Amino acid sequence: MKSKSTSTKRKTPAKNEGNGSVFPVVAIGASAGGLEAVTELLRNLSSKTGMAFIYVQHLSPDHKSMLTSLLSKVTTMKVQEVVNKVEMEPDNLYIIPPDKEINVTNGHIKLSPRPDSPRINLPINILFSSLAETHKANTIGVILSGSANDGTIGMKSIKHEGGLTFAQDDSAKFKSMPLSAIAAGVVDFILSPKEIAKELTRLSSHAGSVKRMDGFKDRKMVSIITIRI
Repeated sequence: MKSKSTSTKRKTPAKNEGNGSVFPVVAIGASAGGLEAVTELLRNLSSKTGMAFIYVQHLSPDHKSMLTSLLSKVTTMKVQEVVNKVEMEPDNLYIIPPDKEINVTNGHIKLSPRPDSPRINLPINILFSSLAETHKANTIGVILSGSANDGTIGMKSIKHEGGLTFAQDDSAKFKSMPLSAIAAGVVDFILSPKEIAKELTRLSSHAGSVKRMDGFKDRKMVSIITIRI
């Protein structure tokens, strides 16, 4: 299947409510095979992008997450598991616990207990959609390796609000999650985790302000990238 970058509908980004500054927020979602992918991404990402990062990975709610300790070894950004409510700051990586759902309001990450139903939990969709609603065009969505289709609906929300979207290429160990978003036509860049990191770092050097962020969108790649199924 072939996919190429598409034009992004741009809207005026809103300031982070309750925070005088404007900065991009990068939401990263993954499932099976995601730890290896996000590790590669972080190893190749500047720790001084001026962006905030949120990472959510499908894990059993009964599973004790080791993500914070593992990922803190591959980046010099501050890595922290979110507890209750935290105000987002640039150059921080926030890890979502496996037994919680997330919403972003007034520049804060807020957690709530995962409901017993529905049985199918879609935390990536919830995160992406929440950020798109509050941070508009200052939202960047990234889908890495994973099974099923969580994240596709959230990617649509990000695109609708003028944000940027990335999906892992055929380097993904489990391809169905990134392929779902690609097939829906809501992915701007299809790259390896290493190349995603390079593009985010490049974006950060042009996105110190909202105007420069918009300028980056105007010069997006027009290359065609093949995904092997």
